[in-house]
Amino acid sequence: MIDPVVLLAFVPAALALNVTPGPDMMLCLAQGMRSGRASAWAASAGVSAGAFVHVTIAGLGLGAVVAAFPWAFTAIRWIGVAYLLYLAAQAFRSSRVKAGAKGMSPMRAFRAGLFTNLSNFKVIWFVLAFIPQFVVPEAGPVFLQFLAFGGMIAVGGFFVNGLVGAYAGTFGAKLVGSSKVLGYITGTIYAALAVRLAVME
Repeated sequence: MIDPVVLLAFVPAALALNVTPGPDMMLCLAQGMRSGRASAWAASAGVSAGAFVHVTIAGLGLGAVVAAFPWAFTAIRWIGVAYLLYLAAQAFRSSRVKAGAKGMSPMRAFRAGLFTNLSNFKVIWFVLAFIPQFVVPEAGPVFLQFLAFGGMIAVGGFFVNGLVGAYAGTFGAKLVGSSKVLGYITGTIYAALAVRLAVME
């Protein structure tokens, strides 16, 4: 069982983490602007699912395995870069079609969020550095505590990123008559995320 005092310390820290703008939030922002609220929430769900996978992997101690095979980390990172550039190209291409063209479906948005988060293995290192500060071995199984804290981060991130994307969806709806503008904005966001992932050490 998690100590209430530890939980009181964890919640503000996790909230601060979730409201800090980052790649996941930018992805949901782009989805909301281009494809609407449903796709923004779907992308946020995909991001949270990916985050929980990272937490599970870190909790099982597989972060050390990834560290032992740096080529795997590099390969996954560049696959993520390629995917983000693909999304950017799709967005720029859509800027040349007539207004009213459909954006990304919620299912595709979910996959985009999941894949983008999973391709960023830096999340595992962050989890390994952040969550253990709140784990108390005497309070119960360490792995279950890892999952509990990680789950809280994932759920909090789902609501924060989803709300950002939903509000962006409202803004995007006002620009629906200018598909070209939306295409350039979201394409630029995807491209920037790809560059960020490519230059990570």
